Amino acid sequence: MGTPFVVAVSRDELHRFSKAPCEEIELVAGLGVRGDAHAGTLVQHRSRVRREPNQPNLRQVHLIQATLLDEAGAAGHDLGPGSLGENVLTGDLDLLALPEGTRLRMGEAVVRVTGLRNPCRQIEEHSPGLLRLVVRRGDGVGIARRAGVMGVVEVSGTVRAGDTIGVDLPPGPHTPLAPV
Repeated sequence: MGTPFVVAVSRDELHRFSKAPCEEIELVAGLGVRGDAHAGTLVQHRSRVRREPNQPNLRQVHLIQATLLDEAGAAGHDLGPGSLGENVLTGDLDLLALPEGTRLRMGEAVVRVTGLRNPCRQIEEHSPGLLRLVVRRGDGVGIARRAGVMGVVEVSGTVRAGDTIGVDLPPGPHTPLAPV
């Protein structure tokens, strides 16, 4: 692997499954992606709002590794940047292996990783068979969620395709990512 980098950025002001790729996104500390339906200090994902609308928003920014789109394409799914609702598509970075609390420096912004994306049935509705690719039952490992990670914005800034990604691990011992 080379230096981690931003492959593409996306946002959508409406609560749709996919997000529109764009030239740049503005990350706002404590809120998320300016102009994105999931920005806010409190949870914005509709299913979570129904359950508990006053919980903090740990899902301000969604990041997915580009290798997942490659794997999905090889399995016959037609996906591109933003297709799975991610704000940041990354290259040369194993997001799923990062511990909770990792800080990702992209452009001028810093995002703290809060946990794994918990894929829902909308993935299957988007492309039949895709849910089996992003959620797997492992050998004694339980469920392996592979649909990217979620984070919160700690430092505001603009992020563009081609920006390098700096990775700052938290002090040990490290906590593996869990669904948020």
